[in-house]
Amino acid sequence: MISTRVGLQAALNGDRTKATHPATPLSVEELAQDAAACVAAGARAIHLHPRDPERRETLDAGIVDEVVTKVREACGVPVGVTTSAEIEPDPERRLGLVRAWRAPDYASVNLSEAGATEIMEGLVEVGVGIEAGVWTVEDAERLGASGLSGRVTRVLVEPGELQLQDSEDKTADAVGLVEYIHQVLDRLDLKSPRLQHGDGEVTWVLLKDAVRRGLDTRIGLEDTLFGPDGERTAGNEALVRAARELGAGID
Repeated sequence: MISTRVGLQAALNGDRTKATHPATPLSVEELAQDAAACVAAGARAIHLHPRDPERRETLDAGIVDEVVTKVREACGVPVGVTTSAEIEPDPERRLGLVRAWRAPDYASVNLSEAGATEIMEGLVEVGVGIEAGVWTVEDAERLGASGLSGRVTRVLVEPGELQLQDSEDKTADAVGLVEYIHQVLDRLDLKSPRLQHGDGEVTWVLLKDAVRRGLDTRIGLEDTLFGPDGERTAGNEALVRAARELGAGID
């Protein structure tokens, strides 16, 4: 049974490419090395998007299981992956791929995507933990209605730039939105541990807010290419160290 509290999670790559940032880890060797460096810097869990030989994101079980196994052996902490519909848009095919997994400790499921409840049920079937991705208040309501809220490893409270695209003050509105989401989760009596994070220009304000709330959080190139000072980061290890300096992952 994996720990439900992770303190600070490192999100290594997401859909980034080398063109986006040259330090983005893509191969299993790069992911393993980067994960180990992030753990040495203070991360206690890893999130990554496996790539096929052509460096495309994939949910293929053979690749997912191999990448997760090798990265976990290298870093010694739980390793999770994504179930994003952007990788496989067809819900039935995506579910079939997920049901073939064996190695991931957990996988994130975006509640706003079609077939999210079925994906969560599939993860339960194969013994993979669930990170329930809540981007909006409506997503929190969906989680409550799914009947699976008691089976999730953690709730990811993760409003990002997409949810705030029409906002004039993204920083203030991001904090207001997470407060509203937490209120709804509390009202629904959803007691699973929560990990709060953002992306783009709201990354650091939501990380600081998570520290203030005493919540788990995450950082990595998937979420931002810049440190809290606004300077372009050297990579994931530097981001983890910066997050730790702000109190993330420190009891």
